[in-house]
Amino acid sequence: MKAKAVRLHGASDLRLEEFELPAIKDDEILVKVISDSICMSTYKCAILGTAHKRVHEDVAQHPAIMGHEFAGVIVEVGEKHKEQFRPGMKFTLQPALNYKGTMWSPGYSYEFFGGDSTYCIIPAEVMELGCLLEYKGRAYYEASLAEPMSCSIGAFHACYHTKMGVYQHEMGIREGGKMAILAGAGPMGLGALTYALHCDRRPGMVVVTDINQERLLRAEDLFPVEEAKKDGIELHFINTSQMEDAAGYLKELSEGGFDDVFCFTPVEALVELSSDILGRDGCLNFFAGPTDSHFSSRINFYDVHYNSTHVMGTTGGNTDDMLESLRLTELGKINPAVMVTHVGGLDSCAEATLNLPKLPGGKKLVYTQISMPMTAITDFRKLEEQDSRFGKLADIVEANRNLWCAEAEEYLLENWQAED
Repeated sequence: MKAKAVRLHGASDLRLEEFELPAIKDDEILVKVISDSICMSTYKCAILGTAHKRVHEDVAQHPAIMGHEFAGVIVEVGEKHKEQFRPGMKFTLQPALNYKGTMWSPGYSYEFFGGDSTYCIIPAEVMELGCLLEYKGRAYYEASLAEPMSCSIGAFHACYHTKMGVYQHEMGIREGGKMAILAGAGPMGLGALTYALHCDRRPGMVVVTDINQERLLRAEDLFPVEEAKKDGIELHFINTSQMEDAAGYLKELSEGGFDDVFCFTPVEALVELSSDILGRDGCLNFFAGPTDSHFSSRINFYDVHYNSTHVMGTTGGNTDDMLESLRLTELGKINPAVMVTHVGGLDSCAEATLNLPKLPGGKKLVYTQISMPMTAITDFRKLEEQDSRFGKLADIVEANRNLWCAEAEEYLLENWQAED
């Protein structure tokens, strides 16, 4: 059957192409993709090409479909999986396969498997690993965002602490402790914040820093300080751009340092700041992966030795983290829509991916079955005069605190069509 997809041919070479999908094998599943959210990791893959660890050397001959944060509907099920899956079933998946020691993953490594496509084929290893997940929710975008949310959830679970003289790791953030989310007003930081405020192992203080005041104001509007206070959490939003001694200010605010620090961008000065504000037994999670394989920064090894501070990193979540994300979303305890600031069609995906660091706002959400420029949610009202459909979308999101929602998704899918 015919499919369209944004495919990687080499470094900074993304193309929207139509091609023929092969017939599925008995151990494969054909799916229709509805939504995919663009990840910064996809940008890194796109600009690096075969220099990326997950991209195969012959990608020019066998281009890889981009996108790994996706959801949709099962169309056809191979004989081997008919007892577990059925046509019409909604799905999402855990893309971090780690299959037999390889780094292959959808959105990086497969010719016929990835989220920036109209249709794709899910290979046998995904089902073998239990990474194809049934989704029972209403909105596809929530299933797409379960993957980036799972990255934050996994990062929280991977943090660890010890007691003096006891060399046994207590896994997870320190309950009731002090947490800092640095460069935290972007999409992934806000995902981490919504989890921190509503998970079952919550800190007593959360400090979110950024150098962009507009992003911080949006974050504070979405997460009112007084609301957090009602739940027993002291929440602060701090712009460190003009501070002469940001580390000193943050250590004083935390009364000696933080138990858990998350560094959400790979900048040397920010890593150093992260190290400087750790309290005793403080755990620094270096969350955002760099594109430079030689990236390094200073950390305080005096504190590593005498104050038991430690550094670790996580890349993605696992299937359990995905399931937790889906469960908390279905219960209404977390709202991944706080990450989304733009929506567009498959025809907008390649350009948005290659220019992702230059685009303002948070997550860019792609609906693969429609044609539409990548559009900021805040611009819907401005576009009403030239296209009345944007006015209706504006009405919907404005009634939902200017956040993307299931009703907006349903209106979009019903009223925008794909170009032939």
